Amino acid sequence: QHSNVTSYRATAVAIISLEAFAGLWINAFLVCVLCIAWLKKKTLNSNEKILLLLGCSRFCYLCISWVHSFLLLIYPNYLYVHPILQLLQGAYSFSTCSNFWVSACLCVFYCIKIANFRNSFFIYLKVKIDRIVPWLLLGSEIFSLVIGILVYNIIDKAVCKNLNFTCQGGFWKATIRVEEHVYSINFLTGFVYTTSFMAVISSAVFLLFSLWRHKHKMQTNSMNSLNVDAHIRAMKSILSFFIMYSINFMSFILTLIYSTKYQKQVMFLVYLIQHAFPGVHSLILIFSNPKLEKTLLRTLSCVKCNVCMR
Repeated sequence: QHSNVTSYRATAVAIISLEAFAGLWINAFLVCVLCIAWLKKKTLNSNEKILLLLGCSRFCYLCISWVHSFLLLIYPNYLYVHPILQLLQGAYSFSTCSNFWVSACLCVFYCIKIANFRNSFFIYLKVKIDRIVPWLLLGSEIFSLVIGILVYNIIDKAVCKNLNFTCQGGFWKATIRVEEHVYSINFLTGFVYTTSFMAVISSAVFLLFSLWRHKHKMQTNSMNSLNVDAHIRAMKSILSFFIMYSINFMSFILTLIYSTKYQKQVMFLVYLIQHAFPGVHSLILIFSNPKLEKTLLRTLSCVKCNVCMR
């Protein structure tokens, strides 16, 4: 029985590490390319600003998530050291919120930039979007920080209430019982998932409606198809967001159901999804951007040449 548990944990850590390090490499590439472009041009457009912050938030998320998973599976006793559990949960919540809200900002940006509506408020947003984006990103990060602090405080109160503390090595005696406080954390996490998911759905609906209107107008007036191509590219990106968000939302529902039942197979599936999402989706974003795709393929070809020369 003990050997089965050990082999399960070792396998889980190996697979999660593979996913996490692949995601770290992809997001590090995204950040490096955009930072080099920033140094060369001395400026970034709104799309690049969002992608840069998204790459940074996903890189941090994968680092924190991997450390948390590693400790949970291999060295669970280290989580009883004050205040490792609180810090990890707070940082994890901050990076998760940042990841989802910056992703939602990218969807909203695509929608406002590309969709065509005659509404005066929408036209105002379209004109001012480049000035709004930095404030939107700043607001997302501040809101994420608030969520992270709230989660830290909830965990800290739960630990102080349910555990007897001893100063010997800073260890917590007894077992953690935070089920009654899990609902508060799940409510905050659910709020983050739901708001960002609704932003993605709304952006997709608006873009789809705008595409339908523009295509209908083009058929009647024999207009240029460039705008349609822009709509379709944006729809592909938002559709990828929608699919990835849906899968991640299902993993969150599974977490709600099984987090207190300790179903290791289900939680392992959740860990796989959560570690795959940042890397896979960032790769989709890279291939949907011609400049980033060209740079990635050139980098891979250089690496391949260096390996072959050895």
